Parts: sequence; structure tokens; C-alpha cells
Amino acid sequence: MQERKALHALLAKRQEDLPPRRMKDSYLEVILPLGSQPEIREKYLNVHNSVRFGRILEDLDSLGVLICYTHTKQEMQPRSPLSIVTALVDKINLCKKIIYPDCDIKFTGNVSWVGRTSMEVKMHMLQLHDGDYSPVLDATFVMVARDPENKRPAFVNPLVPESPEEEEIFKQGELNKLKRIDFSTASLLKMAPTAEERNIIHDIFLNTLDTRTVSFRSRKLPPNSVWMEDAKLKGLQICHPQERNIFNRIFGGFLMRKAFELGWATACSYGSSRPFIVSVDDIMFQRPVEIGSLLLLSGQVCYTEKNYIQVRIHSEVYDADTREHQTTNIFHFTFVSDNEVPQVVPKTYGESMLYLDGKRHFTAIMKEI
Repeated sequence: MQERKALHALLAKRQEDLPPRRMKDSYLEVILPLGSQPEIREKYLNVHNSVRFGRILEDLDSLGVLICYTHTKQEMQPRSPLSIVTALVDKINLCKKIIYPDCDIKFTGNVSWVGRTSMEVKMHMLQLHDGDYSPVLDATFVMVARDPENKRPAFVNPLVPESPEEEEIFKQGELNKLKRIDFSTASLLKMAPTAEERNIIHDIFLNTLDTRTVSFRSRKLPPNSVWMEDAKLKGLQICHPQERNIFNRIFGGFLMRKAFELGWATACSYGSSRPFIVSVDDIMFQRPVEIGSLLLLSGQVCYTEKNYIQVRIHSEVYDADTREHQTTNIFHFTFVSDNEVPQVVPKTYGESMLYLDGKRHFTAIMKEI
């Protein structure tokens, strides 16, 4: 870290001092040779003889950082003074249920929008079949640039669109930013539910009242339903140095993999069959995870519809010395099961807010896929 302190002198004082970049300047293609190099297949293989999606999340996170370093690279500087970290995963939408373990995978991506200190990265994953690469997923990450010690924001090179198509992509990046602000402003942690949402919750409440008693406290589970309090799983991870990044903190891709695996297990135990990932969205990295931390992961089925399962993973670190818990991440995963799943039913007001939040995420995802 002492070496990185010396890089402060290389930071730009203003964004205007940095040369503009084009989208193609940061474009990268990376091949994951699962088909042509079988020896690396073991790391990616799951028990269903397909590719572990958690490993793909790690690769996407690494590629997103590399693309941003490519965008901000200065020819005269042997080392970048920037610390680029993942701020959030805006969305990852899949168009294939199964990723095959014996076919090469190609990742492509580039910077698609730039603020003053942040960059949106669009990435695509394709898999080789019969000599052609076919799409598997599209991902949008937002990365932020920090100073060499990862303490303060740092300016990044502006982005200049070169064609009407690129102008449209850049505009979409701006719209994505505004959507995130609107979604955050309307958060149920800040604002009351809408009138329509209040009616949904009241209908669920009335549907669970025991008609044999005239009591608000006497609740009865409807047929083919599961109480929300019975639809959760928990996990614990000791954060070892093996999973650290260059800032001696836990690599964000590792956190995503662990959260996804718990999310998958939560959906699997709830639906009693193998679930398939449909979408990942709105993963906010709220605070870094230090080496040696006890990472507590809580998985909750918060919304279901037909054969879809919306899972929320809450991640927090526990400090054994102070006995304090601090939230580090919230993850949202949408899974689909081969069979229709029971309806998850909230009982308390807090669970009802989780249910509505899950419904909001699910509705937003269904509009896009």
C-alpha cells in the first residue's frame, strides 16, 4: 500500500485534463476455453454437469474491472493511479437455462457510459455451438474510480459516442442512472407502499384470517402456500486471505458467488426441484468486507409467481470484538423452476414490505426479458 501512496501525484485534478475515449477503446474479448482446454473445466463444473453460475459472476466482475482499467489507461503511465471497484450490478439477464461445461465461452464488453468518477460497463457472454457463438447473457455493471489508497473518488476519462447507435447506448446509461435514483427514492425503507400495494397486502391478510374466530391475531395458511418465515436459509463464511483483492479486502466476485449459491439453495429447497437462474439485479456494494470477517448470509424467498421464485440475500459482517453487525450487500436473484411453486405468504408488516420489494424487482425484470 506504501507503493500506491506514491501514485497520488499521477491523479488528474479535473476530468477535463483527461483525454476523451471512444467505446471501442475499452472493448475487450476474452475466451474461456472450457471446450478446448478440459483441464480448467473442473473449477466450473456443478453437480448437474453444467457450468457453475457463481464462477461466471466472478469472471464478469474481474472483466468489468479490466475493461475500466483499459478505458482509463494512460500511455505514459506504467501503473494506473486509480483503484477501480464494483459499485453495483445493475442487471444480468440470461437467455439460456443451461451453460454447457464442454463448449468454449466468449466474454465481450466495453464502457458504455461515463460520469465524473463512475463508469457503466456492458458485457455479453456467448457460448460456442456447432461453430457459432450464441448469446447466453447480458450484464450491466457500474464501477467507480477511487484514489490509489481507495479512500476518495477519482476522475475518469470522458466518453465520446461516435455514431447514432453509440449515442443511444450512452443515453441508455444516463437513463439507467436516473432509474436507479427513482428506485432508491421510492424504496419501502423510505416511502410508504402505493395504494395498490396496500390493497395487495390487505387482501393477503384477509385471505389468511381464520374465519372460525373473530380475531385479527388468528391466522391460517391458505392451501399450497408457505409462510415467509419458513422460506429462508442462512450461511456463514470466514473470509480468508485467499479471496482478497489488491486492497487487502474480499473480492466482490467471491461475495457474489457465495450469495448466488445460497440463493440457489434457498430456491431449490423451497421449490423442491432444481431452479434455474433468470436474472440478477440491483446488487449494491455498500461497504467493503475485511479479511478475517465473519460474513453472515441470509437467504429469503420474498415473492413467488407461478413457477418463478424471487430470492433476496442479505449479507452482513459480524465483528466479534464489538459484537456489531454491519450490512455489506443486498442481492436479488430471480429463479425459475420446472414446476409451479407454492405461494409465499407474509405474516408480519416487515415481511409484507419484503414481499412488496420482491414483487417490484420481479415485475421490473419481467418487463425486460
